Amino acid sequence: MTTEMHQSWQKPRLADPKPLGSYAPADAVFLLKDLSDVDLERGTEEREEAIQTGTHYSEMLPQEYQPTAEYVDLFQRTLADSAEKVALAAGVVSELILRKRGSQTVLVSLARAGTPVGVLIKRYLLHKYKLDLPHYSISIIRGKGIDSNALKYILQKHGVEQQIQFIDGWTGKGAIRNVLIQSCREFNERYGTNLHDDLAVLADPAGSSDTYGTREDFLIPSACLNSTVSGLMSRTVLRDDLIGEDDFHGSKFYRHWLDQDLSNTFVDQVSRYFPAVAQQAELRAQELLEHPEPANWQGIEDIRWIQQEYQIHDINLIKPGVGETTRVLLRRVPWKILIDREDNPNLRHILLLARERQAQIEVCPQLTYSCCGIIKPREEHA
Repeated sequence: MTTEMHQSWQKPRLADPKPLGSYAPADAVFLLKDLSDVDLERGTEEREEAIQTGTHYSEMLPQEYQPTAEYVDLFQRTLADSAEKVALAAGVVSELILRKRGSQTVLVSLARAGTPVGVLIKRYLLHKYKLDLPHYSISIIRGKGIDSNALKYILQKHGVEQQIQFIDGWTGKGAIRNVLIQSCREFNERYGTNLHDDLAVLADPAGSSDTYGTREDFLIPSACLNSTVSGLMSRTVLRDDLIGEDDFHGSKFYRHWLDQDLSNTFVDQVSRYFPAVAQQAELRAQELLEHPEPANWQGIEDIRWIQQEYQIHDINLIKPGVGETTRVLLRRVPWKILIDREDNPNLRHILLLARERQAQIEVCPQLTYSCCGIIKPREEHA
């Protein structure tokens, strides 16, 4: 690697980020530009129309509403039921990261679904191994790529010898995994670095990750809510008139919801189970290392079948898996919700939301995933 290449990411020296989000700074540092004072929210129908007629989704934000009391109660019950299971998955993926990347790893969560998971991984490694690894949350956007300024900041802060581990919550179609692969390739070619594009996730129902806690498509409670379980941060924004050449991608910090925030409730409740699951997590990680189950992208077969069966021309309208289906019901215009079976315990919140949004529910026992959300094509709601 030449000195010139080193200098290309070392300059200009990027400023430290301003404190953002409702997590303690020890848990997560958001490498994002604060756009809290900018009017970016659009109504669901207006936003859907814009997206399906060519406006990139990162140029605006969905309106975020506080969940109903019934839905918060469902989140709390789901968290109580699944906290130990989430803790085990977080423990497994943490053990894998440590063995694959080493004790000098920098944890880099993909905002925003990756952020709570990154906090859990940081806490697990601190609890089990007394390793206090740095943890950042940065933006990655489908069709735009990863925030290269955020990556340069991390390299400037920690040096290129540090191992960066990217983290997300779960896999849907594996689209963000593909964006990460391409982004790392382009960054490495441009700056002479050697970033590894491995994406660690709690759940990998798509079969698109090599570092995962489980491949079961189960409900991670953080998928139930938006900003109120992700440090009160919005989705990330990339717009030329708002984001300068040396800026991080943007986001809004919803400070006015601090009294309703559940971000720390989620990570605190899951973290309490780390002592109970640590031994099992270590054994499971060792099994995966000795008998690896490489990414097979099996979920894409579901996507192809759904595209053909329902005549969906745009693959981006198909959102498989519990996490992605939840997002469809919370912030898009849902058309159909496909489920593997009606008594699947992972789908209670999906069925509740589907009834609220008046989405059609169809049982498809052949699904690899527990469920799949289909966004209503524009001609269907014009």
